[in-house]
Amino acid sequence: MSKKALIAKAAAAPRRRRLSPEDRRREILQAATTFFSEEGFNGGTRELALKLGVTQPLLYRYFPSKDHLIKEVYRTVYLERWDPRWDRLLTNRTLPIRERFAEFYRSYTDVIFTREWMRIYLFSGLKGLDINRWYLDVVQKKILTRIIQEYRHEVGLAPQKKPSPIELELAWALHSGIFYYGVRKLIYEAPVLEDKNEVISVTLNVFLLGIGRLFGTDIGEVPSRKPLLRAASVQRKSAARA
Repeated sequence: MSKKALIAKAAAAPRRRRLSPEDRRREILQAATTFFSEEGFNGGTRELALKLGVTQPLLYRYFPSKDHLIKEVYRTVYLERWDPRWDRLLTNRTLPIRERFAEFYRSYTDVIFTREWMRIYLFSGLKGLDINRWYLDVVQKKILTRIIQEYRHEVGLAPQKKPSPIELELAWALHSGIFYYGVRKLIYEAPVLEDKNEVISVTLNVFLLGIGRLFGTDIGEVPSRKPLLRAASVQRKSAARA
């Protein structure tokens, strides 16, 4: 779109209602989150201002640069949505380890399994932005390291300052498997088993069996697979009738 067309479009836009600075900032941030999730990070602040019906100078009054705006999107979409209860849940040794890991991933995926969350994350990776590196660090420190530490405690292995590389890879395999289920469902819109909790349960069982085999440890019997097999059978029959 030419500069003249952009100016004409902005002039024709309806006058914005007056908002307090806090509300205006919140409105811009929410619009930016939606904008970046739809357009990626090549979208400019001029287009964003047009979508909002405000001027670029007004936008820069609240966010001095595009990079600053991206950092605020990261903070609100990723950091503010981190539930402090997850920290306590992962390390709550009064609960069986399988139960707390499963409950964590059920709650965690309730938050991250949205098109907005997924698309911003994937767009930032393609663009090589820091959002991915920042969030991968959060995942490794707050989730994966704790999973390994809690597993080692559960089976009586000696504590260690940080997980070994192979332990981290196993934890990443667990986390990535669950994450990619969300990508297939929300981004690729591919057919998936709709019972998310069952997918989490089975993926977790595979992880616990695998790490147990690697270290010669065991935390007890894996729950029956019959519910999953029944669900898969019902889904196949429904697809065949469609």
